[in-house]
Amino acid sequence: MATYSTREEVPVHEKWDLADLYPSLEEWESDYKLIEKKAIELKGFDGRILDAQSLYDFLVKQEQLSYTFKKVYVFAMLQVDIDTRVTSSQALLDKVKQLSVKVSSATSFFMPFLLSLDENTLKQYITEVKGLTYFEEDLYESYRFKKHVLSKEKEEILSELGEALSAPSSTFGMINNADIIFGEVTNDKGEKVELTRGMYAKLIEDENREKRREAYKAYYKPYVQLKNTIATTLSSAIKNNVKLSTMRNYHSSLEKALFADMVPTEVYDNLIKATKDNIAPMHQYMKLRKEKLGIEELRAYDLSVPLVKGVKQDIPYDEAFETMIKSLQPLGDEYCSTLQSFKEKRYLDVRETPGKRSGAYNIGVYGVHPFILLNHRDDLDSLFTLTHECGHGMHSYFSSSHQPQITAGYSIFVAEVASTVNEVLLIRYLLANTEDKEKKKHLLNHFIDSFKGTLFTQVMFAEFEKITHEKAEKGEPLNADVFNDIYESLFREFNGNEVVFDYEVKFGWTRIPHFYRPFYVYKYATGYAAAIDIADRLLQGEPQTLEQYLTFLKSGSSDYPLELLKKTGVDLTKPEPIKNALNVFGGLVEEFSTL
Repeated sequence: MATYSTREEVPVHEKWDLADLYPSLEEWESDYKLIEKKAIELKGFDGRILDAQSLYDFLVKQEQLSYTFKKVYVFAMLQVDIDTRVTSSQALLDKVKQLSVKVSSATSFFMPFLLSLDENTLKQYITEVKGLTYFEEDLYESYRFKKHVLSKEKEEILSELGEALSAPSSTFGMINNADIIFGEVTNDKGEKVELTRGMYAKLIEDENREKRREAYKAYYKPYVQLKNTIATTLSSAIKNNVKLSTMRNYHSSLEKALFADMVPTEVYDNLIKATKDNIAPMHQYMKLRKEKLGIEELRAYDLSVPLVKGVKQDIPYDEAFETMIKSLQPLGDEYCSTLQSFKEKRYLDVRETPGKRSGAYNIGVYGVHPFILLNHRDDLDSLFTLTHECGHGMHSYFSSSHQPQITAGYSIFVAEVASTVNEVLLIRYLLANTEDKEKKKHLLNHFIDSFKGTLFTQVMFAEFEKITHEKAEKGEPLNADVFNDIYESLFREFNGNEVVFDYEVKFGWTRIPHFYRPFYVYKYATGYAAAIDIADRLLQGEPQTLEQYLTFLKSGSSDYPLELLKKTGVDLTKPEPIKNALNVFGGLVEEFSTL
């Protein structure tokens, strides 16, 4: 595995070219000042939108500002993520966050104004100024939020409180990415060294059980020590969300979270119910895992180690990229050649370096291109992460290329479909092109574990969020003990009775950044179920499915998420896609056990 002690050591072609956003800090500063000026201009429209032309002028200026602000924000964010320890980069991002509050405050008058307009007046305006037809759907969509929008004065106050309300999330981010110091582990030379996230990801899969146990204990050590601090950040985030939901007249925080996507709360509840009704194969897999490992007690640090030994592969980044492209051939030439160009054009930041943000993500910038962050470790997991994030990147690229700015962004609800279709195509490709029986078992094991992580674990997290928010809505206390009890109970329910609990298990909630984006994780599970369905049809070579799917990738937010998915042949308002996916999981466990 290639390791780097500084960013300078990383080959240029494996790092972002941020000059695509701004060639210099001076140009960034220039746009920053331009946004400040434009925000004042927008504020000047307050009380002065009196006819169709002034409405059009406001909307055009607002969209221009939005375009520039995204560039300014992403540039600062990427600088921080490259090295979270650099205070000058943090200052840059803080500056943008303050600017965001100014922009939000300057435009907060608009929604209350729009909703005070009679719909017939709006219709009249649209006929008077031709350019307003571009904004028509968005304007009418706003009326759906009418009972959830507050008075002009209250909206302005909430906008100004934006930074304060996001403090729990920001605080957790700093704890988790910049400040946390893990315990020590023993390296191959018998020396004690401080654990890093990258090392943990490797060690928790190590065939040596003592190494796994040591890494597990060292990894959780700071989280257990900080349990009360993290409980405070999480409970504050939940309570803020509950308070905002109440202020905006939603029946629940869950309803508020699903409202913009027009997803009924039944979809969320059905997902949890269908998964729990079909949990037996998951418990069967845990039993199988214990047998294969030949241990008396299955522990939490035994749940990630591959069950097939001696087939761990080193997959260098260039080889991983090539394999990904081959596996995605069912998506056609346009898809694959475009994705190939991402590598040459430096859309990916590949390597783990000290201080770099953990994990992986894609962020698309309209009018520029997607930026993909990785912490690539030259292994099978890294190949899957690469393929997953490139799915997001292609979705961003296609939507930006085929949609106007107003509908180029897409909902998180559909985002996970694009990434997971890629993952499913990759695993099916690897399984189909592997003669070696041991490697095949290893890949099946990987597919099962991926299923477990993306569907079962995310549904467990989704239920954790639902229970904790409901407690906050009833005014019940939220603290470390409460979180521990809920998490431990759910972990038992989802993983079955085979797992013997270490003390650390119940602290699983302390390390999940997604909990600071309420009711987000369920979309991984619905996306996975939809992707299983689409990928299997693509592999059958249905030209209609390929056409429908590429159209879906190019659709941005031109329709509601559930409707966009229906056009690909997946209806998530019904339990069938979830049940079908869980049947596939059951089949994989069966196949693995017979192999």
